[in-house]
Amino acid sequence: MILFNRDILIKQLVKHEGVVLNVYQDSLGIDTIGIGRNLTRGLSEFELQVLDKTLDEIYEEGITEKDAYFLLGIDIDTVTNELFKVKPTARRLDAIRQSVLMDMAFNMGVPRLCGFKKMWVALERRDFDLAATEMLDSRWAEQVKQRAIDLAYSMRHGTYLN
Repeated sequence: MILFNRDILIKQLVKHEGVVLNVYQDSLGIDTIGIGRNLTRGLSEFELQVLDKTLDEIYEEGITEKDAYFLLGIDIDTVTNELFKVKPTARRLDAIRQSVLMDMAFNMGVPRLCGFKKMWVALERRDFDLAATEMLDSRWAEQVKQRAIDLAYSMRHGTYLN
């Protein structure tokens, strides 16, 4: 069952990603806008229609905060569908740990998150200490630093770190 609180996840993603209304390059050099929206995949015709801009205009002019939250909503829906389809284990976790996985999937993509094989084995066994340790023992943790520490804390303890 999907239990995570969408409003809490949004606040968590805003904290970790920030809200940037002009195109910028993230720490990996990927063109990004809004609340962590990777622009290398482009935007759908529907998204461009709602934003009432072309991709070129977005690169030139940026977007509004309302647009950023609109794109975030679509991204959350996409990641939710993908993650819970390929990793049924996530459905059996509590809301906070689901939110941790959603944050990680949002940041690195579901395929990379699926590569955390030892973490997933630990989650199957409900060994949250080991799952948190495996999260921190990764190149991802080196890249995102405090985000990984915060998320590992939540995975380990089942509570949010304020």
